[in-house]
Amino acid sequence: MPLQDGLAKPQRTLAFSAIAIATFVAVLDGAIANIALPPITADLGIEPVDAIWIVNAYQLAVTMALLPLASLGEIVGYRKVYLGGVALFTAASLLCALSASLPTLVAARALQGLGAAGIMSINIALVRFVFPQSLLGRALGYVAMTVAVSSAAGPSIAGVILSVASWQSLFLVNVPIGLLTLLIGHRTLPKTERSGRRFDVRSALLSAATFGLVISGVNGLGHAEGVSLALLQIGAGLAIGIAFTRTQLSMPAPMLPVDLLRLPVIALSAVTSICSFSAQAIAFICLPFLLHDTLGRSAAETGLLMSPWPIATAFAAVLSGRLADRYPPGQLAAVGLFVFAGGLLALALLPNDPTDIDLIWRLVIAGFGFGIFQTPNNKVLIASAPRERSGGASGIQSTARLVGQSMGTALLAVIYGLVAAGPNTAALFVATALAAAGILPSALRRFEPSVGSIEADAAPAKTRV
Repeated sequence: MPLQDGLAKPQRTLAFSAIAIATFVAVLDGAIANIALPPITADLGIEPVDAIWIVNAYQLAVTMALLPLASLGEIVGYRKVYLGGVALFTAASLLCALSASLPTLVAARALQGLGAAGIMSINIALVRFVFPQSLLGRALGYVAMTVAVSSAAGPSIAGVILSVASWQSLFLVNVPIGLLTLLIGHRTLPKTERSGRRFDVRSALLSAATFGLVISGVNGLGHAEGVSLALLQIGAGLAIGIAFTRTQLSMPAPMLPVDLLRLPVIALSAVTSICSFSAQAIAFICLPFLLHDTLGRSAAETGLLMSPWPIATAFAAVLSGRLADRYPPGQLAAVGLFVFAGGLLALALLPNDPTDIDLIWRLVIAGFGFGIFQTPNNKVLIASAPRERSGGASGIQSTARLVGQSMGTALLAVIYGLVAAGPNTAALFVATALAAAGILPSALRRFEPSVGSIEADAAPAKTRV
């Protein structure tokens, strides 16, 4: 039975609301825990070094489960995995709020991360079935805007909640939101075709070990006392990754989407995404140090001065989504990378005593360029895959984001260790180079929606907008 090319209104609006709300809280909870660590540490009577696991447990669970859950979505249907992820995330949020010790809180955070992986692994795949092909770029722009706003609002929301309530409230607020999302999603999210194959447990374990060890090791490079252990983890992860890749090469629909990565347009989209998120991570971490320690801005001023970047990204993501439905998305993404690299270079070349305006216009350019790039790049990645492999493409996109952020963090740690004078400026030059490296490959991409997917499957049953 052919699938419709998207849903009709108002079901489409409600279905996307369920996707956007869950994505917002999943991204939000990856950021707010950092703000909550001091009160959690005091309340539970634990050491700050141990409290880091409250953050790491969430990140590692998300990273290790992305590809297995994307594969599961193709097998049992994206709707089931998404709603299951929301349900687990909601229940785990309640467990976080009820935790009275570090081990129980860390375990609850790991479960919360597993639920978030169910949301983030196939949210873009679901969007492909909610919106018609003609509006896919616009829809992905809304997703990018949701992520940008959530990332920007995370510290502020956490600060407001903690100013009037306990740290448990940060997790309790997810419960009614999650229940509302489940209600809306159950009624409106589309059912998708199932692949009919079995879930490959062995591949899931190899995938989890590969990404868990590598990401954990990369994050550990930032701690001088644990460099040997970090390198050992990375080496073990890469060795397992080689074995994992070999097992995937002969599979028709592998969990590690090597079949999709053989397509140059998807491989280039993934690599440019990794580079862009690496550049963003470097800038996001080093800029507060530059503003506060070098330029003498207060903590409050630093927070306010960082706001123009995500605001510009959110605005640009929606704009570029509309443009990506009209113009070649590969070339549009190249323009975004060019603007992004220009903004980063302008930040690296800041004068010694810049005014707030000097800072703001540079941050706006960088954030605007990043937003212009992300939406068309995601459209190329997801729409170039066959429709039945949308889960694999969505998994590539989410994994590329996390790998890029971790790689950027590790690079910054190396820069701080090697550069004594002006490390933040050096870091911004490196970020500029990473953004600029993808301009030409992005511009040369030849994008065509996957033949035989939406066009062939949905032609008899298109939904008029």
